[in-house]
Formats: sequence, structure tokens, C-alpha cells
Amino acid sequence: MKIRYQDKSFSYESLAIIREANKICTEYATEGYILTLRQLYYQFVARGYLKNTEANYKRLGNLVNDGRLSGLIDWEHMEDRTRNLRARPHWKSPVDIISTCAKAFHIDLWAGQTARVEVWVEKEALAGIIEQAAKTWDTAWFCCRGFVSQSEMHAAALRLRCYEQNNISTHILYLGDHDPSGIAMSKDIQSRLKLFGANTEVHRIALNMDQIEELNPPPNPAKTTDSRFKTYLERFGNESWELDALPPETIISLIEDKIKKFVDNDLMDKRTKKKQEGLNLLQKVVDRWDSIAEHCNDEAN
Repeated sequence: MKIRYQDKSFSYESLAIIREANKICTEYATEGYILTLRQLYYQFVARGYLKNTEANYKRLGNLVNDGRLSGLIDWEHMEDRTRNLRARPHWKSPVDIISTCAKAFHIDLWAGQTARVEVWVEKEALAGIIEQAAKTWDTAWFCCRGFVSQSEMHAAALRLRCYEQNNISTHILYLGDHDPSGIAMSKDIQSRLKLFGANTEVHRIALNMDQIEELNPPPNPAKTTDSRFKTYLERFGNESWELDALPPETIISLIEDKIKKFVDNDLMDKRTKKKQEGLNLLQKVVDRWDSIAEHCNDEAN
């Protein structure tokens, strides 16, 4: 959806960047992905259209903003995943809420499995991508927003220990930046879960050095002001890499490939079939709502 709210003039170079932004966004929208500004920026860098500098990031942000206001960039192709309005849902009639419930009905597909998996990501800006992969496999997901608070860590340990008490192994798939703090975050999660009595295994599935060498995401200078910089420098050098630089499909693939290693497919197929039976039953209620409502009204009178 392109809507022009303002008239703006652009240089030839700026129009070329806007056209490329539209091309990239359309590519991802076709695959069902909506990009953040930072993800779009890293696509520009990875494709060699921009050098990885803070000035270029700000410039692209300004051009995207002006391009959207001028009706040149689709408003629905980009989103801010960190700021969202929340409100109570409403329905026009009882059958509407039943129809919504019918579509939302789900059972625990992991019931009976010998493992339980959660997906944790450092940045809330990537929540939409993580959610897409996690929902497909009926796994819980969590946005850490940096180092996890003590309250959330304690609650997570109690939750995971409940599974472990039933001889179910617990696993966290962690995704974060490859920088001084990002490397420390996954280790911190493992350490505090152990402190709170959980035997959960934390699998850092991204961003790791072997992936950086294979995928070649654009580097950034590691923050010298980070208290962990010296240790990081000794192991990895003075460059860092952001998880946002990976294409969404790559992130989803990393998550799904790891989840599959913990799944008994036959058992999950049986649970999926049972879920569908429940969905079908609820849909019958929706389809026959008029007669059900009439019967209930007659009973009430």
C-alpha cells in the first residue's frame, strides 16, 4: 500500500536507493517476511550498495521515511517490532468469538515428547521472525532484550524444572549478536539457570563464528567501551556482527533445523491429527450456530 502524504523531490541517486529498497522489500514480502529498517539496511550492505557506516544507516532511514511519505515505498513492507499498540479485542456477536476460538484452537504438540524446546532471541526487533519459526513447531519463544532480568530468569528456571521433574530434557535455542556482550549473554543464561536448579542446555545457534565465515555478514567495530571488550578482542578481534544482518529465511532455517533434532515426528503427527479433529468440531459449532443459539434461547424461555 503506497500512499502519498507529502510531495518531496529526490536526487537521481536517492531515487535509485528508493527503487532498490522497494525491490528488496518486495522480494521478502513475496516470501511472507516484513523487514525492519535495520534488516533492510543490512541487505543493502550485503549486496554492495552501501558501505556499513552509521552515516549510511541514518541516510537510508531518512530516505525510507521520505519515500514512504511520498508514496514511493509500500507502508506494509516494513515495520517497527519494538512499538506496538495493545487493546482488548471486540466481537460483533457471540458467533464471532466462537469462530475466532475455532481458528485459534491448539493443543500441546509436544505432549509425550522426551524433550522440550524454547527459542530465545536477544533483540525484540527480531521477534516477528522468531515467532514465525517457533509457532510452526509449537515452541515457546522469548525476547531477552539484552541481559535477562533476574525475575524472568528465575521464572524460566521454575518453568523448565517442571518438565525436568517428569524426565523431560529442556533446551533453549539462543540467537544473539556476535559482540562482547552478545557472546556473554548466552553464557549468562546457562549460568543462572543452573544457579536456579534447572538442568537446561542452552544452544547458541546464532550468531557464531563459523556462520560469520560462511555467510559473510557485514562487520561493525566492536564497542571498546564494553566491559567485556578485552576478553572478546583476544578471542575474536576488534570486529563484531549483528544477528539482524542474517536474512530472515536463514534465521528461520537455523531454528527449524535445530528443533527437528529433538522431535519424535510420529508422535507429533498424531498430536497434529488430534488438533485438527478439535478444529473440525469447533467449526461444526460455528456452521450450526443459528440452530444452537435458537435451541439455547428456547431453553432459556
